[in-house]
Amino acid sequence: MAGRYGRPRSVLRMRTVAGQVFLLQVAIVVLLVAAAIAALVLQSGTDSEREARNRSVAVAQTFANAPGIEAALKSPDPTAVLQPRAQAARRTSEVDFVVVMNTHGIRYTHPLTNRIGKKFVGTIGPALAGGVVTEKITGTIGPLVQAVVPVFGHDGKVVGLVSAGVTLSKVSGVVDDQFPLLFGSAAGVLLLTTGGTALVSRRLRRQTHGLGPAEMTRMYEHHDAVLHAVREGVIIVRGDGRLVLANDEARRLLALPSDVEGRRVAELGLDPDTAALLESGRVVTDEVHPVGERLLAVNQRSTERAGGPPGSVTTLRDTTELRALTGRADIARGRLKLLYDAGAEIGTTLDVVRTCEELARFGAERFSDIVTVDLAVSVLDGEEPEAAGPAIEMRRTAVAGGVPDGSLHPVGQPMRFAPVTALGSRLPSGEPVLEADLAAFSGWQRQDPQRARRIVASGIHSLIAVPLRARGVVLGVVLFWRSRTPDPFDEEDLSLAEELVARAAVSIDNARRYTREHTMAVTLQRSLLPRALPDQNAVEAAFRYLPAQAGLGGLGGVGGDWFDIIPLPGARVALVVGDVVGHGLHAAATMGRLRTAIHNFANLDVPPDELLWHLDELVTRIDQDEGAGGGGDGNKAPVTGATCLYAIYDPVTGACTMARAGHVQPLVLRPDGSAEFAEVPGGPPLGLGGMPFETCRLELPEGSRLVLYTDGLVEDRERDIDTGMALLRHTLAGHPGRTPEQTCEAALDALLPDRPADDIALLVARTRCLDAGCVAEWEVAADPSAVAPVRAAAVRKLAEWGLAEEAFTTELILSELVTNAIRYAVGPIRVRLIHDRSLICEVADHSSTSPHLRHAATTDEGGRGLFLIAQMAERWGTRYTGDGKVIWTEQALPDTHRRPEEPARHGS
Repeated sequence: MAGRYGRPRSVLRMRTVAGQVFLLQVAIVVLLVAAAIAALVLQSGTDSEREARNRSVAVAQTFANAPGIEAALKSPDPTAVLQPRAQAARRTSEVDFVVVMNTHGIRYTHPLTNRIGKKFVGTIGPALAGGVVTEKITGTIGPLVQAVVPVFGHDGKVVGLVSAGVTLSKVSGVVDDQFPLLFGSAAGVLLLTTGGTALVSRRLRRQTHGLGPAEMTRMYEHHDAVLHAVREGVIIVRGDGRLVLANDEARRLLALPSDVEGRRVAELGLDPDTAALLESGRVVTDEVHPVGERLLAVNQRSTERAGGPPGSVTTLRDTTELRALTGRADIARGRLKLLYDAGAEIGTTLDVVRTCEELARFGAERFSDIVTVDLAVSVLDGEEPEAAGPAIEMRRTAVAGGVPDGSLHPVGQPMRFAPVTALGSRLPSGEPVLEADLAAFSGWQRQDPQRARRIVASGIHSLIAVPLRARGVVLGVVLFWRSRTPDPFDEEDLSLAEELVARAAVSIDNARRYTREHTMAVTLQRSLLPRALPDQNAVEAAFRYLPAQAGLGGLGGVGGDWFDIIPLPGARVALVVGDVVGHGLHAAATMGRLRTAIHNFANLDVPPDELLWHLDELVTRIDQDEGAGGGGDGNKAPVTGATCLYAIYDPVTGACTMARAGHVQPLVLRPDGSAEFAEVPGGPPLGLGGMPFETCRLELPEGSRLVLYTDGLVEDRERDIDTGMALLRHTLAGHPGRTPEQTCEAALDALLPDRPADDIALLVARTRCLDAGCVAEWEVAADPSAVAPVRAAAVRKLAEWGLAEEAFTTELILSELVTNAIRYAVGPIRVRLIHDRSLICEVADHSSTSPHLRHAATTDEGGRGLFLIAQMAERWGTRYTGDGKVIWTEQALPDTHRRPEEPARHGS
């Protein structure tokens, strides 16, 4: 090819790219060899100096430590003894001098005898201190390195000095002898690399066909024009089916990715016909191929015709004429694709508002410039419209697109369409309205004349209104507006808008019906949950219940989480939190049954572990009954799974007893701000059966907060339960002054997800303790004569509490209970009075037998005691303890005599 431009293919002229590359590579190799030699020379000098230091130090230390040196230094004539030895050491060690001197630096030995007796030239201070001195100096014999070392006496003191030195020329001579070999090796490397460079340059010359820089530049400009400037697609494919080149137009026409060079044609994602044509390499002329939404005219030729490499070159041309002929087919195909995409993108959830937002967004992006959706208020509530026509009360539910300020009504605006407008008159029958030119003011402006003028002034020029109809009922209306698109709506657009809205109406109606059912389920569930906290003085409490987000593909909706606060005898209170597995009405109904059962078991006043055992038995029976009932039609009822945490707090002692069945650990917030998870032994979830439950007893100071919650608070799809619990602890710790209400808010602010997929139940209880003055206790001997003193003490205590009116009734109750305990039970016997919201009398003994209420016959001498107690007390009962039982009664008190309390805080 160089011959085409009139230039010989000679590397010597250095006009070709290959020749210039050759010269550059040779220059680089020469520089590298020169740099290597310079580095070796420098290294040689460094090594010579290091060798001189090591040798001088070694000789000096060896001579200083030789036997007899100390004696020679102390002899009358040290020079006579040491000079011969120093000279012999100098010759054998190949140093230039060995000098022995006293501590004042006066020489005793020297190779030149006229220097003996003179002061040593060099640094001796560190050596006198016991160190070693090495230094580089320039002496009379040239540059040298000398070392000075101390001579130690038998007492460890320095008695003399020894110096040895060697010239650098003597040490470097060995290295200098190696330079011929070094230069010879460098020359060989230079020749070898030059030969390799010549071979590479020769290959490069063949690859570039001996072209010079100007020719290469011209070829690059032509190549760049083909790649980027030619408005016809060009593709080159090798004989093995791999793409070599594709210009910008080819990439655009075929929608090719950026990294196509070197990939096989079959891997480019082209349609099968086009890929097969490019791989075949067959010759074609103006063959039309549909590619995506285009019709391309393809020309293909082989690259082997002019002696080139195997492969093919293909040109692509976008045929505008053919596309014009097939315009109707493209429109139909685009319309079908639009409706298909609408079915995939509208109605992704069972949420009415979100479905309207998806409809508005899709319509604004793919069909018109602006879309507004107005729904009947009853539809938003999950109900059907009560009436048809303009009388329907609507609300703007969704707006999408670039809405000019002040032109259209915003989201949330109430809407009623005037009967005098086309839309208001056609809405009852579900007929659409087309206003191709809004500026003509053909009657649509009567809805709101002032706003109509602002709409036209903002650039909105065309409108289609299509009622949302499903099952013959009008749910709302969709308004399509055009502003940026210059073409007005036409009849084709109206037909497409009707089909689009019809598809969306089905999704909105499904979401409406789901909303209605979900609202009913939530209403049922909330009716099964406590609406307010009971009156009690043991704790100050706040709660939150949040149902799962509806419309999450079956994950959201009504669940089975619940909580409870149950007042117990003795001013105690039970705190309950539980979670039924699953969602829907079945979970809500099961939750209601379990909550009722817990209330019944709590009335028996059993400890937490025993209550959970009874509850586990109940869940097992529910599963058995529902499994047997669901077997007839082949549909098995779902197995009930539930977790529960049950705690009893006693404000008299400050003790809290807890047990849990598969539930998350409660969080205890101490009055000092510290937070810790209570180590409640973990029992199995309810319904597994056969496993015992264990209790945990904590002493809670007054002002402690007990945080009970379900796993929906600390666990979701993006956060595991351990991370959530750690976040809950970090959020609530360090804030001892928070009320239960504030604690609930802080927990939800930190952990509540945007769209919770599970229910959340949260109960926060701050403990209170009864004042010691509100509790009175006596121990009674098992003797009938001890009853009277107890009655008298109780009367005095009641008078002290201002409850003298209750003294007579309390005397009768205590007399009966204590007498029965003395007669039938086992001592010791304890009596306790508690002044709370009511007056509580408790008689404890060590017997496990429980008295029963009965009607005594006329001739019976006994059996009337409990009957009298039941008539005089508001409530009475028996609870069993670890060492016996307690019989208790409660007497109602007037509001003026109740113990003062802080009002409980409630949440929802």
